[in-house]
Amino acid sequence: MPNTSSRSTNASAAAETARRGPLAGPQEVAAYLRVPVKTLYQWKYRGIGPNVHKVGRHLRYRWSEVDAWVNAQSAYDLAV
Repeated sequence: MPNTSSRSTNASAAAETARRGPLAGPQEVAAYLRVPVKTLYQWKYRGIGPNVHKVGRHLRYRWSEVDAWVNAQSAYDLAV
């Protein structure tokens, strides 16, 4: 019997992405990450945050890149 857990995970991720839309502003990403908007601007300046794109004079984030950045942040080893 095939394992459908990855399918349901992919389906729920696709549904979440569709609900959120492809692009987000700094306020939406800050709320999602539970950090101040100022922190996002600092991360952008330092080059350590999620990828950000300028659309005209506005900053926009792709949700897929924000999620990938979050996943990469949890990939380090805490054991010393």
